[in-house]
Amino acid sequence: MSADPTAGTGVHRSGFVTFVGRPNVGKSTLLNQILGEKVSIVSDKPQTTRHQIRGILTRPDAQVVFVDTPGIHKPRTLMGERLNESATDALADVDVVCLLVEANRDIGPGDRFIAERCPGDTVLVLNKVDRVDPERVLAQLAEVSGFDMEAYFPVSARTGEGVPALVEHLVARMPPGPQWYPDGEVTDLGEGFRVAELVREQLLAVTREELPHSIATRVTEWEWPRIRVEILVERESQKGMVIGKGGHVLKEVGTRVRRQLPEGAFLELHVTVEKDWQSRPGSLERLGY
Repeated sequence: MSADPTAGTGVHRSGFVTFVGRPNVGKSTLLNQILGEKVSIVSDKPQTTRHQIRGILTRPDAQVVFVDTPGIHKPRTLMGERLNESATDALADVDVVCLLVEANRDIGPGDRFIAERCPGDTVLVLNKVDRVDPERVLAQLAEVSGFDMEAYFPVSARTGEGVPALVEHLVARMPPGPQWYPDGEVTDLGEGFRVAELVREQLLAVTREELPHSIATRVTEWEWPRIRVEILVERESQKGMVIGKGGHVLKEVGTRVRRQLPEGAFLELHVTVEKDWQSRPGSLERLGY
């Protein structure tokens, strides 16, 4: 790693950093850790992140826009294909690409597939080092050294271990540039999108394994303090699972989301069946995929 020749010179830096990797490698958790607040929803279910999520880190010396992307995977539906396209599109026109892999899982074909599509100056981030012993971390770093990346950082997105050093390196990689976003703005996502994502996050946490891929959410009405969120599923049987006996699933989801909203918010959740929406171009476009 070379020293930053402009360090201490008063030069302001700004640029874009994209996080890529397989599903569930911790891209969203790392983004939230860097920003110090929740911008991207987190779940242990695949395809949690379905859009490019931008988080903004602003410091006196720099502004870095981090782009969290969907996990690259073998698609089974049209939506899966579009999520992969969204992730690979994010590799272009950014200043630095960070490829995330896991310390607690073997480096597999999926990791290698993504690494082959990353530019040569990519930064490799070995995440989840808090879950393994130091010998395992060294073995994983030796394994990924064959990717021939620009730099390698072992981190724990969950605990923050190693994250400050990674951030300093990324800031040093940014070119001189202006501050694009005002102080205090941590994302360019609208409030409606964020609330719909919070509802989907809690549905992922509460519902059963077979449902996550089949759920989509969107805000259909926003007249503060009333917020109406539509929950889409693909089959009538899934509607019953989302509502739960006596409405207990929806009630639990609503309670969890309200805790994360400003006081006084009135959240209305409505479940709709839209058959095979994941494979219908019109449905995907209406949902923003």
